[in-house]
Amino acid sequence: MSVLQDLLEALRSRRVEVVDLTAPLHPGTPILQLPEPFANTIPLRLEEISRYDDRGPAWYWNDIHTGEHTGTHFDAPVHWVTGRDGEDISQVPAERLVAPAVVLDFAAESAKDPDFLLEISHVRAWEAEHGPLPDGGWLLYRTGWDARSEDAAQFLNADENGPHTPGISAECARWLAEETPILGVGVETVGTDAGGAHSFDPPFPCHSFLLGAGKYGLTQLQNLARLPATGAVVITGPLPIVGGSGSPARVLALVEGE
Repeated sequence: MSVLQDLLEALRSRRVEVVDLTAPLHPGTPILQLPEPFANTIPLRLEEISRYDDRGPAWYWNDIHTGEHTGTHFDAPVHWVTGRDGEDISQVPAERLVAPAVVLDFAAESAKDPDFLLEISHVRAWEAEHGPLPDGGWLLYRTGWDARSEDAAQFLNADENGPHTPGISAECARWLAEETPILGVGVETVGTDAGGAHSFDPPFPCHSFLLGAGKYGLTQLQNLARLPATGAVVITGPLPIVGGSGSPARVLALVEGE
């Protein structure tokens, strides 16, 4: 039996499970809210073209109005000024859209402190228990934030001082970008950076360091609790928008059954 035939049989027999890591995309999907004077993206809006009527008697379809960075989405290097000479979303090599993944689970810490930050020491302690970060793979950072995804106010968790959501320290972001072999970082929050990252040095260090290093970001993931610490394979499906800085994406994980 060929490798691909074996995979298909494993999927049919549920020896390999497909876990959807994608948040459903609808007009109420939480989106990033930048303060004035910065411009913001728009939420999803469908504009009906026809629906089994005189505009088209046998078919239903819509025009889509939304931003590249809405819902579960993929950040390409060109999204950030540090990666301005890097790949746009259409240039991400197809082979990088299928990659191994590890899950670092800090949901308990984030439940106690919504401003919790992942530090290098946390990652090194995880490696001591589970082994090295995957070469050419994803670091998926679980914070439990996906439980808030249907309530924009809870998800963004903002007050007069700005949003409070967990993330990665500037030191750790630089280290992940420059000294580890990972492909990119995936998170459950609205962006790869912490809610308070506007005040970090540099501001928004995950964007600055990772995209500047030609790595990628995945945001607003769900169901990371269903993945093992190691061993999953992640398939990402962004739209290959020529010149695009990112794209909403369908993100799936393949997980071996017990």
